[in-house]
Amino acid sequence: MKKKQITIDGNSLHLSDVWKAANGELCAVLTAAAKTRVDKCRKVVEEAIREKKVIYGVNTGFGKFSTVHISDDKIEQLQENLVLSHAAGVGAPFSPEVVRAVLLLKANTLSKGFSGIRREPIQLLLDFLQQDVLPVIPEQGSVGASGDLAPLAHLVLPMLGRGYALVDGQRLAGTAVLEKLGRPPVILKAKEGLALLNGTQVTTSLAVIAWYRLQHLVRMADIVGAMSLEALKGTPTAFDSRIHQARGLRGQITSAHRLQMLLKDSPIVHSHLHCEKVQDAYSLRCMPQVHGAVWEAVNFGKGILEIEINAATDNPLIFTEDNAVLSGGNFHAQPISLVGDVLGIAAAQLAGISERRIEYLCDPNTSSMAGFLTEEGGLNSGFMIAQVTAASLVSENKTLAHPASVDSVPTSANKEDYVSMGTWAARKALQIVSNAEKVLAIELLCAVQGMDFKFPLKSSRPLQYVHDVVREKVAHWGQDREMAPEIENAWGFIRDEALLSRVEQLAELRNSD
Repeated sequence: MKKKQITIDGNSLHLSDVWKAANGELCAVLTAAAKTRVDKCRKVVEEAIREKKVIYGVNTGFGKFSTVHISDDKIEQLQENLVLSHAAGVGAPFSPEVVRAVLLLKANTLSKGFSGIRREPIQLLLDFLQQDVLPVIPEQGSVGASGDLAPLAHLVLPMLGRGYALVDGQRLAGTAVLEKLGRPPVILKAKEGLALLNGTQVTTSLAVIAWYRLQHLVRMADIVGAMSLEALKGTPTAFDSRIHQARGLRGQITSAHRLQMLLKDSPIVHSHLHCEKVQDAYSLRCMPQVHGAVWEAVNFGKGILEIEINAATDNPLIFTEDNAVLSGGNFHAQPISLVGDVLGIAAAQLAGISERRIEYLCDPNTSSMAGFLTEEGGLNSGFMIAQVTAASLVSENKTLAHPASVDSVPTSANKEDYVSMGTWAARKALQIVSNAEKVLAIELLCAVQGMDFKFPLKSSRPLQYVHDVVREKVAHWGQDREMAPEIENAWGFIRDEALLSRVEQLAELRNSD
């Protein structure tokens, strides 16, 4: 795949850029202005060294060792030692998607010109992204304190001819990686190891990917939930805009409007307008309230992440206007830790209400359809165990949704005495979103099966379109067959951006509706 090239300057990156880079669709180059800022900031560092100024991380130790002065002849060794000692991660490696996003975000933050790093290391990060050279970064080992120190150290190792990276799907040692690129190892100069390791780029990459998938999923949840309501002959009365305007919550109003538009002119709805049923179960009637709360979480996360992907999160920061070198704590990932927890909790709720609709569809006492949506119950089990799978994922989510952002384990001899646990919060969020997608995939299969039972009646134009697209790949469940491949196919539909876009077009909806 040929990657689209964008320019980065530390100030104008979009969430969609991070998503596209993560999926291997995008690479980047520095703007001329960014190059100028980087060079100007580097000169401040070099002048400070010549003038024998003592600067944290330039000619001092790190953390508890910040009072230890380092002689000029050992500054380069100091930076390499920092990377090697901090490459202490454990566990499975991050996915290629996460690593690509980290490469982009790390290059972008350094291009702001507050870190005192030369252009060469930034360019190598961008070359890695362009050529899909993906450092092997263990998932575990960051507390989100001075940023993502351990994982970012593993990001840097192949730049030094150390560690490992995936190249064309093959795991290569750092020396082989650089040989393949025809590049010598980077010799880290003053401040550069610290600039590369300080920052929230791993936590933020995870959170952005989780956010992007959740904003897609909540839109799909409105669609799948509407299909379940059709299959269950529920009433759309609860989506009347007057109800939601009376409360005034933006996310709730958004979800109710979407549900109304998705169900508009449905022959199935019209067929039972005058039935005796007055109110549906909460999992149907309260979709705007629950899905709407997820919309609010998505909007909250967007506001913070849009800023953080263009943030300076190094320490110390260098301000070229007056050559000030200021120590602070922008590497602290507490804002993103909170975002990760909120996104994870929201995704868990989305999965929870979906599982209730699955159960509603499968139970003949509530659905007025064949038990477990199979015509020959007993001989066939139908969707019985699919609902069990959904229940297991929902239970897993409940445990994972316990917030990480309220935890802190002091590190570095109490120099880092209050940490964010942001990387874990974001990692959990991404897992919860993945689980929620699979629950919605199971609901999609059940809803389509239930809609089959309404034949010859059809649904609204957008919902019937989804039904028909699913049925092109997944046959009606007439008798039992292997369920796992069906769920896998449905998961693909849930994540399909083109499908979502087409349905929203048919329903005359926009992303923000």
